[in-house]
Amino acid sequence: MAKSTKTYWNPLIAENQDKWQPISGLETIAEELTLSIDEETGEYTRLTRFFPGADTTPFGAKSHPYPEEIFVVSGRLYDQAFDMWLETGHYASRPPGEIHGPFQTDIGCVVLEISFPNRI
Repeated sequence: MAKSTKTYWNPLIAENQDKWQPISGLETIAEELTLSIDEETGEYTRLTRFFPGADTTPFGAKSHPYPEEIFVVSGRLYDQAFDMWLETGHYASRPPGEIHGPFQTDIGCVVLEISFPNRI
């Protein structure tokens, strides 16, 4: 099975606001929108939107056994693990097991995430 497809649409415009879903456990600070998913492999492309003032410090840093790529679409996000502000345009290709976060943002942030859960 291949990843799902959808031709040319803009997930960031107001008309598509209802497609965003709260992230379980982070309902008041972040939401996500899956753009494409392969139900068989679990590989997905998703947008995560952190609201202004979001802080995931109470949840600690995280890592996972699979690679992922991230691209900061807008705003900025502080990654405590790297002691670095990720600004619009920042990109990372994270290897399996890399520690990242916790995260904070003052103005909000939208991050594109491409994850490969079956590539362990």
